Amino acid sequence: MPPINADLHCHSTISDGLLAPAEVVARAGRNGVELLALTDHDELAGLADAREAARIHGLAFVNGVEVSVSWGEQTVHIVGLGVDPACTVLADGLADVRAGRDGRAARMGEALAAIGIRGAYEGALKYVGNPALVSRSHFARYLAEIGAARDVKSVFDHYLVRGKPGYVEHVWATMEDALAWIHAAGGLAVIAHPGRYRLSKRELDELFVRFHDLGGEAIEVVSGSHNREATLEFARVARRYGFLASRASDFHGPGESSVDLGGSDPLPEDLTPVWSKL
Repeated sequence: MPPINADLHCHSTISDGLLAPAEVVARAGRNGVELLALTDHDELAGLADAREAARIHGLAFVNGVEVSVSWGEQTVHIVGLGVDPACTVLADGLADVRAGRDGRAARMGEALAAIGIRGAYEGALKYVGNPALVSRSHFARYLAEIGAARDVKSVFDHYLVRGKPGYVEHVWATMEDALAWIHAAGGLAVIAHPGRYRLSKRELDELFVRFHDLGGEAIEVVSGSHNREATLEFARVARRYGFLASRASDFHGPGESSVDLGGSDPLPEDLTPVWSKL
């Protein structure tokens, strides 16, 4: 199959992106993207607007979602591609995941207030399109705005990751549930940005084995979170387990994401792209 400019992981204001769904699609079109998936966190509400915008701008479009999963002491993300947003199994599962976000956010605000950063919860809400989806990214934008750190990435490093004062544990979906919901909706399951997780090689291997055993189909070999070394490593993983390979920017917004829509490196030529099965 000839290479196409596919970007199968990005976000809008429906979750923690900076652009509305139609604006994401328009930007992708200007950047030469030929196949796009919108994959907001635990939410499907932006897909109809994005699909209509894709029709207007002449892009092929794939319904997507990124499901938050608890894996040991880590949060990992599983992208669902080609899902049916009308599937009640998926919609109900995502509603359950979303239900805990606001409570976690309130606790994050309390934790930050305890070290002298007051009003962080209210500040984060200024960046949220849907209050039910308030996330660490929204806190990071507010903390960067008030000068608590020099930029969003630095906020995460100093306040919002495990062991830092604004981090709050939360239990998301199980791996079993996430894949069951995606498959019930007719989708393919993809491990998002595996190079981002703070897992040892042994722990990553355990993740891949479990995902494979549960019927997971693909991993993001190329990601905005991966350097060339990581891409080569996860290409080897795809070959070892027979995973399909995905290509994604994980774009959240201009000036904030390391890779723009459609700007990711190409997949290694010997891998089977996930879009060949969509």
